[in-house]
Amino acid sequence: LGWSHIDLRDETPGPANPTGRTSFQQVVLPARLRAALERLNPGLPTDALSQAEEVLTRDRSAMLPLNANREVMQLLTDGVAVQVRNDKGGFDDLQVRVIDWRDVSANDLVVASQVWIEGVLHKRRPDTIGYVNGLPLLLAEWKAPGKALAEAYDKNLRDYRDTIPRLFDANGFVILSNGVDAVMGASHAPYDVFAPWKRLEEGGPESVGLEIMLRATCEPARFLDLIENFLLFDEARGGLRKVVGKYHQVLGVNRAIEAVRRVQDNQGRLGVFWHTQGSGKSLSMVMF
Repeated sequence: LGWSHIDLRDETPGPANPTGRTSFQQVVLPARLRAALERLNPGLPTDALSQAEEVLTRDRSAMLPLNANREVMQLLTDGVAVQVRNDKGGFDDLQVRVIDWRDVSANDLVVASQVWIEGVLHKRRPDTIGYVNGLPLLLAEWKAPGKALAEAYDKNLRDYRDTIPRLFDANGFVILSNGVDAVMGASHAPYDVFAPWKRLEEGGPESVGLEIMLRATCEPARFLDLIENFLLFDEARGGLRKVVGKYHQVLGVNRAIEAVRRVQDNQGRLGVFWHTQGSGKSLSMVMF
């Protein structure tokens, strides 16, 4: 789908490590992160890029997991604000880009197998981590065909949240699959809100299988669209929660946006209004 692949089962941390990791406690791939920051921010001083790297990778273990995740996701979408001393003795305010949301090909997407991650007390090896510019935005956990998907949640994802919590600071969403069925959701959401991705396009055939899930959520342009536009941090009763858009919401919103663009291209006018349906809201559009 456009991701490169590396197998890190036998990775050896240290100065000669191609990933740049000098310790299994590092959840990012430092060499890829630094290269991306340099590529996406030509002309910015080295100090600005170093500050951005420090902000992105700082220890957030004292924060609640979702608060840490929200902070990092905001840095990804808005960029990292830094201050660099100028020749006049003052400071310049600069913005360091982390991801190029418009030109997907400008980013470095790599899927890594069997990545060792070390927490305070335990060491774990998740099946698959998807890195964008060195940051672990995707986690996928695989079970053998015939195994219940709930096992991937109960025996693996729950354990990772306890033993290697820093893996989820930059996580966008999680995929769980047994090779036949597949569901996706937010890392700290209850299992019952994890859901399949049933259609690649509106009106297309339905499937709860793994192929549709991967093509619909991990094709690079679709993946970055989900990360940028379809993650919601909501201050709800009981505290902060994270919501990942479901397939019908993503397809519907993108279809509505495309309709707006077509009308604008034709110099038409568009009326938009909200109406309440059940306990939620849906967007209706009237073109005239």
